[in-house]
Amino acid sequence: AVSAPSQQQKQYSGTSAASYNNYENPHGAPLSPFVPQQDVDDVGGEFNGVKGTVQPKKYNDVGFAVAFYAHLVVMAYFLFASAGGQGDGNGYNYAGVAWCVCVCGIFALGLSTVALSFMMKFTRELIKIALFFSIGMSLATGIFGAISGQVMMAVMGFISAAFGCCYAYFVWGRIPFAAANLNTALVAIQANMGLAGVAYFFLFLAFGWSVWWSVAAGGAMANFGTFALFLFLVSYYWTHQVLQNTVHVTSAGVIGTWWFVPEEASTCLSTALMESFTRATTYSFGSICFGSLLVAIVQALRHLQHQLRGNNDFNFLVCIIDCLLACLEAIIEYLNKWAYIYVGLYGYSYIEAGKNVITLFQNKGWTAIITDDLVENVLFMLSVGIGLATGLIGLIMGKMDGDLFAGIGYDDAGTVGFVIGFLVGLVLSSILMSVVASAVLTIIVCFVEAPAEFQANHPQLSNEMRAAWREAWPHESGRL
Repeated sequence: AVSAPSQQQKQYSGTSAASYNNYENPHGAPLSPFVPQQDVDDVGGEFNGVKGTVQPKKYNDVGFAVAFYAHLVVMAYFLFASAGGQGDGNGYNYAGVAWCVCVCGIFALGLSTVALSFMMKFTRELIKIALFFSIGMSLATGIFGAISGQVMMAVMGFISAAFGCCYAYFVWGRIPFAAANLNTALVAIQANMGLAGVAYFFLFLAFGWSVWWSVAAGGAMANFGTFALFLFLVSYYWTHQVLQNTVHVTSAGVIGTWWFVPEEASTCLSTALMESFTRATTYSFGSICFGSLLVAIVQALRHLQHQLRGNNDFNFLVCIIDCLLACLEAIIEYLNKWAYIYVGLYGYSYIEAGKNVITLFQNKGWTAIITDDLVENVLFMLSVGIGLATGLIGLIMGKMDGDLFAGIGYDDAGTVGFVIGFLVGLVLSSILMSVVASAVLTIIVCFVEAPAEFQANHPQLSNEMRAAWREAWPHESGRL
């Protein structure tokens, strides 16, 4: 049994911003009967960088939250203005589509849940398969390009496959730690399955926003110039980024609480879930809007840049601009996903969170380690697999009822059913896998910052991760 929570643990009990600060036994005794004092010292040690602490409850980056809500008010105005001029419909009957989506959605949700348990049993094997899957996808792209006469596609596909082989060779030794990390994240999620409900709730909000934006922007953009188009695009991408990052921050808070105070994060609708969701949508909402706006601006610029591709006089310049914007977007998104871990864990503002994350990994020697995307390969592969399996359900439904999609003007019900099923399965499974990805990132940060607390609260998982770490990076193990 793990020793009782200390007084300082109890003090931070019930707060979503991790419900924890680092605590020490005032008598110098081991934190747990499973943890000898020398192992605690070896695992934890003193960290000479910025170590996160729970921030007082306050509204961070308020201006960005106000700007976000103000832009929603403007979009509501355009929605009502545009909706007033809409007709009564196009005469299509979507009953068949709705039925197919419901059946495929239920199947995809069940299969995604089963996939969590499957991943826990075969983590190492799945990571290895995912590496070969990535190489195979690149190789298939190259072969398809060669057969279809697309020289550039073929060259890029074969080059990507070659780089994939090199990548697999160099990261093969890191698979044990990635597997242990993924397994820990899955255990934490299974103890807090309410996170999946939060993710699906925001998925429906994202769908509603897409419909809202289409109606509002469709009626307004025709009357304005290019700059107005840019603003509408920023609005679209900004809202989607905010919804996505709110789930990310909520997940970080819940997994952090599970790490430090597991008794508050061990049920479907736990205290940690409620508190983390509340903080993400109130105190930290401005920080979420801040980082999301940066990505949205770059995405809107890329969308406008794509419209210039039809001008043959500037193809080379357009290609250079597109490359620069793509790199900028990737950099911001990469920094965001780590910064929001600190926002969810401790309640930092956006700028403070970014600085703390960079300092943390620089001082711990993890700067190169965090580039590994082994877990992300597994999540993508499983999402595609679930999408294909769900597509088969749609295909079967279409074959059984040839008139299922006649209401929308399609006679080939089998093909339409497969496409609908694949998209439904891919989207729903990706939402659940995004929660897993957030949990994995949170586990990495917590493992760097507080391995002793992990050993005290989850000794078996801690031993597995420490052993895997020492196996993958024997020269780095002394820094933990």
